[in-house]
Amino acid sequence: MKKLIKFYSNSKKFQCINEDLKEKNQIYVSGLIGSKRSFFVNSIFEANKGSTIYVLDNREKAAYHFNDLQKISRKTPLFLPASFRKGFDVDMLDNNSVMLRCEVLNKLNLDNKEIIVTYSDALIEKVLDKKNISSKTFLLKKNDNISLDFVNETLFELNFKRVDYVSEPGEFALRGGLIDVFSYSNDKPYRIEFFGNKIDSIRTFDVVNQCSIEYLNEVSVLANIQDKSDINSRQPILSFTNKDCIFLFENIDSTIESFEKANQKFFEKNCSLENNLNNIFTDTRKFKLELKKFKCIYLNKKNKNSIDFNCLPQPNFKKDFKLFVNHLNNNHASEIRNYIFCSSNSQKERLIKIINELSDSTKFECIVNPLYQGFIDNDENLSCFTDHQLFERYHKFRLKNGYSNKQAISIKVLSQLSVGDYITHFDHGIGVFGGLQTIEINKKKHEALKILYGERDLLYVSIHSLHKISKFNGKDGSKPKIYKLGSNSWNKLKEKAKGKVKEVAFNLIKTYAKRKMKKGFACESDSYLQDELEASFMFEDTPDQKTATIEVKKDMEKNIPMDRLICGDVGFGKTEVAIRAAFKAADNGMQVAVLVPTTILAFQHYNTFKNRLKNFPININYINRFKSKKEKIEILNDLKNGKVDVIIGTHKIVSSDVDFKKLGLLIVDEEQKFGVGVKEKLRSIKEEIDVLTLTATPIPRTLQFSLMAARDLSIINTPPPNRYPIDSQVIKWNESLISDAINYELNREGQIFFVHNRVDNITEIAFFLQKIAPSAKIGIAHGKLNGNRLEEVMLNFMSAKFDILVATSIIENGLDVPNANTIFINNSQNFGLSDLHQMRGRVGRSNKKAFCFFIIPGFTNLTKDASKRMEAVSQYTALGSGFQIAMRDLEIRGAGDILGGEQSGFINEIGFDTYQKILNEAVDELKENEFNDLYKTHERKKHEIIFETDLEVYFPSSYINNISERLNLYQQLSKISNHNKLEQFSKILIDRFGPLPSETIELFKSVKLKWLASSLGFEKIILKKSKCISIFNEDYIKNITELALTNFLKRIGKIKGLTIKEKNNKNGKKFMVVIDNVDSVSKATKLLKEILINLDE
Repeated sequence: MKKLIKFYSNSKKFQCINEDLKEKNQIYVSGLIGSKRSFFVNSIFEANKGSTIYVLDNREKAAYHFNDLQKISRKTPLFLPASFRKGFDVDMLDNNSVMLRCEVLNKLNLDNKEIIVTYSDALIEKVLDKKNISSKTFLLKKNDNISLDFVNETLFELNFKRVDYVSEPGEFALRGGLIDVFSYSNDKPYRIEFFGNKIDSIRTFDVVNQCSIEYLNEVSVLANIQDKSDINSRQPILSFTNKDCIFLFENIDSTIESFEKANQKFFEKNCSLENNLNNIFTDTRKFKLELKKFKCIYLNKKNKNSIDFNCLPQPNFKKDFKLFVNHLNNNHASEIRNYIFCSSNSQKERLIKIINELSDSTKFECIVNPLYQGFIDNDENLSCFTDHQLFERYHKFRLKNGYSNKQAISIKVLSQLSVGDYITHFDHGIGVFGGLQTIEINKKKHEALKILYGERDLLYVSIHSLHKISKFNGKDGSKPKIYKLGSNSWNKLKEKAKGKVKEVAFNLIKTYAKRKMKKGFACESDSYLQDELEASFMFEDTPDQKTATIEVKKDMEKNIPMDRLICGDVGFGKTEVAIRAAFKAADNGMQVAVLVPTTILAFQHYNTFKNRLKNFPININYINRFKSKKEKIEILNDLKNGKVDVIIGTHKIVSSDVDFKKLGLLIVDEEQKFGVGVKEKLRSIKEEIDVLTLTATPIPRTLQFSLMAARDLSIINTPPPNRYPIDSQVIKWNESLISDAINYELNREGQIFFVHNRVDNITEIAFFLQKIAPSAKIGIAHGKLNGNRLEEVMLNFMSAKFDILVATSIIENGLDVPNANTIFINNSQNFGLSDLHQMRGRVGRSNKKAFCFFIIPGFTNLTKDASKRMEAVSQYTALGSGFQIAMRDLEIRGAGDILGGEQSGFINEIGFDTYQKILNEAVDELKENEFNDLYKTHERKKHEIIFETDLEVYFPSSYINNISERLNLYQQLSKISNHNKLEQFSKILIDRFGPLPSETIELFKSVKLKWLASSLGFEKIILKKSKCISIFNEDYIKNITELALTNFLKRIGKIKGLTIKEKNNKNGKKFMVVIDNVDSVSKATKLLKEILINLDE
């Protein structure tokens, strides 16, 4: 890449233009194609002393060229967007765009030489003048003598909002000698540390994990300069920039036209601002006058004085790689250099493999650096190709988003415990969380969790026993039963659940073991056609999707029949993994059967497989009840004779009258939706062939480890990275807004879902929609329609015969219409969070921007829970964001689907996390006993240590004053399992809150003491009244011989001040070690280390 950048910087034509700029104010250029423009812009910037502003027609083009310049330019480019979310609607500010504009203006105000990419709508908008920007800027330098109070007051004056933890621009937080502030001029907040009245250090930090990133010597903190109160102090951006700045216009006529449209569009929006247009947007006449003061380069403008380039766009090879390789060879023969730009290393490897398979003598250079568009440069005898154009993949631009982390922070907060939440203690059952309280033990302070039980019983749980505590998660909205403390009911419920869980787990593991003994067909390693198929996937593979593909193919290459389950949310790419598996089987001469629960899904999968495999020699067909008897007979004959490679259908394809010539792979979509009869037939087929099952009900990562013993699992939890987030809005019924949204979608030739969950007046809704969109074709679908009629309506919508589908919530699962990118959900307050999430997932499944409107009667009429749901769905807009919260109910359903419906009942009674612990215990016991031969390498998990002390070991409130954050940190600390992670955790605390107080240092020492005690076989450590009592774990005593125990007890009995006590209980003997004169955690640790030395002898 560096070689190519240097080459273009020395280009004679580029240098000629730079020379002309010294003499002329206006230069006309034509013939620049694709990403060659970006190389040209960079050379202009490098050769001139002022800033370079590159103006494109629209935001999308600007963003693509901005990404190009991020790869090409030595100087980090800046992106200047318009402030508004939609057109010129000044009432709808886009917060992230405001932040990006502030960043650009701050840099220009400092008279830096910058390379800026923008577009017409952004250039029209006026900006605050330099004098006012300076008044809203606060400069801070390392070693400045300045008081923390003064900084605090100044931030208030600049309208910064004080919060506990910053998450978006315009906020600041004060903790001891630290100030965190999120400036509008940077996408990362600053942490300023004081030593007395002096700035000791300045650093940027990550909003999500709150850790420092980079140390700085000075920062300029900028307030919001898009504030409406400053509207009279604005000026055109051309008046703001220095006169040595150079402007490049993609299309100056289009820019001028945008200026002229601004007035008309502004008034169309019925803006509530009283100020006139001229205070917000630049006048066309004034813009033309101001532009004459600058040097300008006009691209795509041909006249008698223009400088012409001989460039062509990248040819469309239509995924024909033989044609592409011939083109590369012809180029080489003509002494034209070939460059191919790839988006990732894996894509580069695939491409090289495909080309080498076809011709190992082809000359080209592959560069991992994605560019916007390829081009053929006849002036310089070189060709640049992009992999996304070769494979016809979607290529998405990426812009900085200072607000993206806000969601991650909110998710973290929502998953934390709040006073009044239901909480489960593993030993005592479900209670109500009463907060974190400081209590006194032997006149020393300690922190404990307060839990309220039935009949006003109270339980205080030490911060050292947090492994026994979890937030109760049952079915969405259901209230659990709260037992009296000490009642036996909780233990009975746990034992009953464990018995049933063990039974289910036993059957699953038994099936798993049986399959491992069978012999199946082993596929060959990937062919170049397999690589070509995977590289041509329209979207970028997610890490989870990539892992799932590798796991599936690895299974298929073994001679043991595969039985893998792939779990993932809607639109996360499960079907793509299935298509790759199907192709691999067909490529190895085997047939594939795809079993789906409904006729609609059969037709949908057929279209998906057909489109994806159209360039490959694979014969695909499908069977459903819409096929005639003659067609069915013909398809079955072709299947028997091996003429059909992939057959897709409902339960018919597993019936006895269907014969395959050589079935190698069965793909089952949503197995739990099939009846008992179909499942029995599946079991008989499954033993010999590879089976891949797909499910949309998510299985949480924590549960997957338990299930790993019974089934091979692949979890796809990461959403596709190059899809737009769904623009989600909660609205009241508004005829004008609904009309605008529908017409917008119809104008871009898209389709619309309108969900109305009442069958009695669904026709009235359809009539209303027909009235506001007379040209639209509307279909109605609900559960009371005849089966054939319902399927016909759905299929017609999938085939784009309807523009709008008015339906009940039956569209929630399975209906995949990539062309439908707007959904309305009427009376959204009546749906659960997971249902809303699922329905929203029907849109946003392509590369188009998608919209979701949650219609409610008004916020004042909503219940508290409904308000929370509406807030959550409007806030978590990105695909997969809020996944762990919005999908909790579905996780419970998912566990029920895999482990049996009865298990969902237990989960609702005891809570999801407690159920999970019981499942882990049950699976561990089965591995160690009944299935010991199958899991010889299984390691028993270390037991948790109970630690009780009267020493002060905690986070003082003077160090971390936020109670929720203290509790969150205690929970994090309880999960740390090694010294490196503890060291890292300690550094994070010092970074965020300053030096560790003595109580916290002792707390960390107590964590190390617990690890040491666990390795010695203790289950409990009591460190009170200058005594250390260590009690042995019963399982540990059972698992060592009597002779070894006797010898060990004799050796440690010699340690000074140590006595061994023995007690009998119902389970046998209990041994404890008592050591006197232990008044600190350090001393206890030293003595336990001495015991460890004796144990090793």
